[in-house]
Amino acid sequence: MSRYIKSRKHAVAPLAALAASLTFPVAHAADAPATADAGSTTAAAAASPYLPQVKIEGSAQSDYKADKSASSKLTQPLLETPKTISVIKKEVLREQGAVSLIEALQNTPGITMQLGENGNTSAGDTFQMRGFSASTSTFVDGIRDLGAVTRDVFNLEQIEVVKGPAGADTGRGASAGYINLITKLPQIDNSIDGTISVGDASRKRASVDVNQKVADNTAVRLNAVWQDNGVPGRSAIERKTYGVAPSIGFGLNTATRFFLYSQHVRQDGRPDGGLPAIGWPAYSVAAPAANASQLDKDRAAALAVAPKVDRDNFYGSYGDKEKVKADMVTAKLEMDLGGDTTVRNISRYGRTHMDRILTGIIGITAVDPTNRDTWTIARSRQGVDQTNEILANQTSLNTSFRTAGLKHDLSTGVELMYERQETLNFTTTGTIPAANLYNPNPNDALPMPVRNGSGNEGSTTTTAIYALDTLSVTDALKLTLGLRTEHYNVRTTTTAVATTGGLTATKFSAGKWITSWNAAALYKLAENGTAYVAAANSLTPPGSGNFVLSATGQQAGTADAQETKNYELGTKWDLLNKRLNLTAALYRSENDGVVSVDPITNLSTQGGKVRVQGIELAAVGQLTNFWQVTAGVQTMDAKALNQRAASTATNPNQVVTDGIRWTPKWSATVWTSYQWNDITVAGGVRHVAEQKRVVTVGQPAATGLGTLPDYTVVDLMGAYRVNKNVSLQLNVTNLFDKDYMSSLNNGGGRLVLGAPRAVTLMANIGF
Repeated sequence: MSRYIKSRKHAVAPLAALAASLTFPVAHAADAPATADAGSTTAAAAASPYLPQVKIEGSAQSDYKADKSASSKLTQPLLETPKTISVIKKEVLREQGAVSLIEALQNTPGITMQLGENGNTSAGDTFQMRGFSASTSTFVDGIRDLGAVTRDVFNLEQIEVVKGPAGADTGRGASAGYINLITKLPQIDNSIDGTISVGDASRKRASVDVNQKVADNTAVRLNAVWQDNGVPGRSAIERKTYGVAPSIGFGLNTATRFFLYSQHVRQDGRPDGGLPAIGWPAYSVAAPAANASQLDKDRAAALAVAPKVDRDNFYGSYGDKEKVKADMVTAKLEMDLGGDTTVRNISRYGRTHMDRILTGIIGITAVDPTNRDTWTIARSRQGVDQTNEILANQTSLNTSFRTAGLKHDLSTGVELMYERQETLNFTTTGTIPAANLYNPNPNDALPMPVRNGSGNEGSTTTTAIYALDTLSVTDALKLTLGLRTEHYNVRTTTTAVATTGGLTATKFSAGKWITSWNAAALYKLAENGTAYVAAANSLTPPGSGNFVLSATGQQAGTADAQETKNYELGTKWDLLNKRLNLTAALYRSENDGVVSVDPITNLSTQGGKVRVQGIELAAVGQLTNFWQVTAGVQTMDAKALNQRAASTATNPNQVVTDGIRWTPKWSATVWTSYQWNDITVAGGVRHVAEQKRVVTVGQPAATGLGTLPDYTVVDLMGAYRVNKNVSLQLNVTNLFDKDYMSSLNNGGGRLVLGAPRAVTLMANIGF
């Protein structure tokens, strides 16, 4: 059966100022042929009122399901790619009203958010994936993206999450996998899509996506966003975002294509130092010494039974700030040489600058144990001035050929990259007054951090060559082999304030060749089903994450690179006429080379290990013509092996670590939508199990919280299509107003709460 879907994008009006990224899938049943069956395009028409004109033979296309990765390194359809890959398309984000990368990643299980140390907080997108840090494994169109920025999705076509070590794909540091953000680029089409939204906490947002054909094979595109909002439940927190992303494409739909595009984002807000953890279940207080005074004993007893603070309390200052400037410019050339051969070159310069002053919270003092109005909490003032730069060039070749009767699908290339990070340190002089624990005053006069001349400057230069080959041994059996060799060179300079005055500079450098690999075998059990076994590794050399080397420890220039190996057994199936994809995988990742101490000599070694293993299941696509779903569940059994630490060189007592922080035993997410005539209803559930903070053997939390409790959050969406160009959408997040923690700091005394129930109303426009 063949049918055509008529595009409404071709009815263009000059309304370039209306918003973009959240047009949602609303169906009009009257538009569907009365004889539609499971293999018709009715489902595709129902899924989105703004589809391009396509002809589909025998199957319907889901707005949730992707069939192929946008990365040139992944040459096979996702069904035949032996990796765990989640593709989060912009259509899902539109329905959910998700506007940040962190919100988007809630669609895949096994990703947890992180908070900073004690009085300080992390900036930008900070998260773990499958138990390993993935904060430096974010890529844009295959090029590493740096900087403490909270990424907005206004200029993204889709988000690809590749789990498990992937050193052969992306190089150093990919111990958890990587996240590849795919940019919107010009197309030979005329369209205007946009959205305007308002909501709780003075939320206001407008975005626009304009694509215009200007010549036979040339088009321009402009994506822009403006957002001004607070945070539900946190009246003192403010965030503003401005972004623009212009692009032009030449030679579209020809054998030679050239794209020039850039993105410029400005963020200005007041950062959140979090709330004290007092009053939450299992909150503990350090036991007073045996010879402590009665007053100290009374204070400890009073703190142990004290109530929570108000979630709207703000312990910082109205003078706190967080300003981010992020710019990147990219040029991409693609040439089809014939015979399934394509050459690509992509060059990019990016720069991100973050200027932040943050007030952190530390210890609580029960001044008068009988009068909570007198209780205080100490504060710290942190200043950060950090600049990240990256200059990259990638040249790649994709081709297909036969040797000895075997078909090869080869992706090979050379990558050159220069990365630099400069961090300027601050000192806070004068006394920082404590805040009233239950009634803090943001108008308190707090001393301003000032630059003291110290800081860190580091750079990494990388030269890499790779080859990723898929061999079709038979029509059913495919072998995948990958190899990447790269030379990295890290140079760091640490400037410190000397005790005698003045500044001292310490320089370190490290560099070597490292090699990453992957290997897999995939068998097509049926035309719509595959099974595979895969193995891969990645290497994390010293200084590769934060551009800082040290004299000793894991970041010493003489330290060996940590190696992570991943083993995976999986199966993938396309069901319901290829509209629904189901995947299942057993995985095991082992990280070797973690710094520990020898149990006999008490000397430092790299004999520690981390092991994470589990199961991941996923479903994405259409259940019926008008019912779509994306869902996933993942288990994680995380262990630290042979990891010991001694408090000091003279203290022989060793602390043994047997677990991994912030690794829930299981997490799950589901989002589903149904269209009926002009009405769409959708909903989702997110669950994250308990996450441990204290992972040392026999050592309960001395103070604060030892765990981040489990939580379940329900979200709903309802939408109505007014006409073919305008629709209205209402999103309710945290429907049952669940009071839960989204993250906890490593010290256990400071937390960030998840947003309470919030309502957002959006008007979506598309031509």
